Amino acid sequence: MCGILAVLGCSDDSQAKRVRVLELSRRLKHRGPDWSGLYQHGDCYLAHQRLAIIDPASGDQPLFNEDKSVVVTVNGEIYNHEELRKKLANHKFRTGSDCDVIAHLYEEYGEDFVDMLDGIFSFVLLDTRDNSFIVARDAIGVTSLYIGWGLDGSVWISSELKGLNDDCEHFESFPPGHLYSSKSGGFRRWYNPPWFSEAIPSVPYDPLVLRRAFENAVTKRLMTDVPFGVLLSGGLDSSLVASITARYLAGTKAAKHWGAQLHSFCVGLEGSPDLKAAREVADYLGTVHHEFHFTVQDGIDAIEDVIYHIETYDVTTIRASTPMFLMSRKIKSLGVKMVISGEGSDEIFGGYLYFHKAPNKDEFHRETCRKIKALHQYDCLRANKATSAWGLEARVPFLDKEFINVAMSIDPEAKMIKNDEGRIEKWVLRRAFDDEEHPYLPKHILYRQKEQFSDGVGYSWIDGLKAHTARHVTDKMMSNASFIFPHNTPTTKEAYYYRMIFERFFPQNSARLTVPGGASVACSTAKAVEWDTAWKYNLDPSGRAALGVHLSAYDAETPLSNKPSKVIDGIPRMMAFPGVAIQS
Repeated sequence: MCGILAVLGCSDDSQAKRVRVLELSRRLKHRGPDWSGLYQHGDCYLAHQRLAIIDPASGDQPLFNEDKSVVVTVNGEIYNHEELRKKLANHKFRTGSDCDVIAHLYEEYGEDFVDMLDGIFSFVLLDTRDNSFIVARDAIGVTSLYIGWGLDGSVWISSELKGLNDDCEHFESFPPGHLYSSKSGGFRRWYNPPWFSEAIPSVPYDPLVLRRAFENAVTKRLMTDVPFGVLLSGGLDSSLVASITARYLAGTKAAKHWGAQLHSFCVGLEGSPDLKAAREVADYLGTVHHEFHFTVQDGIDAIEDVIYHIETYDVTTIRASTPMFLMSRKIKSLGVKMVISGEGSDEIFGGYLYFHKAPNKDEFHRETCRKIKALHQYDCLRANKATSAWGLEARVPFLDKEFINVAMSIDPEAKMIKNDEGRIEKWVLRRAFDDEEHPYLPKHILYRQKEQFSDGVGYSWIDGLKAHTARHVTDKMMSNASFIFPHNTPTTKEAYYYRMIFERFFPQNSARLTVPGGASVACSTAKAVEWDTAWKYNLDPSGRAALGVHLSAYDAETPLSNKPSKVIDGIPRMMAFPGVAIQS
């Protein structure tokens, strides 16, 4: 991932302003440590911090069209850039960068080209012929992006809050799947898939169609000119990503450059569920496996850095971001610049344990839609910023546009969890890859119960966080929480602790408004909390809050916010499940 910063129409073309833009752009250098670029046209500035993944030698930014009248700064990967180049046969490209197509597509199609891009991206395009500009963000919000406005009438764009929060009167998260045009002076949604309306789909479940769609989503993300690997927690999603990558890596351009043996990476506390399962999957797939350990104290010591980089005070995001942040640093130290990860599956297939309580297929489907629409505030934000903090790029095949269309068109009746029929969470995905003849994974891994990342790295991680924050936030502080933090008032000492750190780094009201709030159990939306009356007394984002569902659930005697912290050492049992063979 790269870092982009644009200041547009600031009525100041002085050297002092240029120096200020450079200073702010340097705040994003962790995202792109390979090269820096700044283009100025009058009072418009486009800055870029590059992480070179495709064409490292000549793809520096900003990028231009033939006569340099159209300028682009972009963070992302365009997986179909070779196909798009064929449609632009009359155009001359300056670099081999996948993002070089953007300026030329604009010349050919105007502002309506964004839906042609298959990939993840945030970009600012300046047309110097009339000083107009457009800004766009990918469909789901895999790449992070913010927009702000200055008192002088300027528009600011930045990959992270820290690039603009000190210089804008107001700023907010740039909505995923949207385009901002200076000509119209507002946003419009360019991403309009059928599922967005939340209408209930009715396409019959076909396991082979789902399997092929996901294999395509993974293989297109093997486009790289630098060393890469996969994040492997040993859960279903990351294990499938690793299995497909290992199966199709041989013969690719990446394999010719870096070898056909896949590297996998896992992080956890000693003895954690994820480490054990990931080791088994790695052995099964024959990957070069790298296992990183951290202690609860290592994680606690990193919390301030994590909040500075992740730019949120959301509890579950910080819990999960910390081990990912620590792991990313280790991965980058090995010379790896890109990893493929498993985010997005739980939102699409209803994989979180609270989906066991979905009252009917309509509610199940609507909740998956709500979860996908909010991903940019949670898991996408974590995966993007925890890795980018160390100049590492994360790619997420479950959030491929075409795959989402296939998965979200399935009649949700097939996704419903029915324990009496042996159908656990994400059954449709598990069944799609349950191949007796050419197995993708060991059966007990394929049917391992959902383990949220912040739980899977070791249960004592969350318990240790609660104990630490309880020592540093007093009951008196909590009694005044609603006066100190009237917006998204923290209801636990852990939340209060994170909020104090966030407000120190980002004190503006606009900053606190970028973070979502509301009741949640096991990562549910506030609406889904209504599915079980007992949940309102056990509001905690951990999967263990799904009482009666998680195999190592919290006991239900005491509300979670009042529980003393305790360490749970047990590793959850693997779910046994009879195989369903699918013939290829």
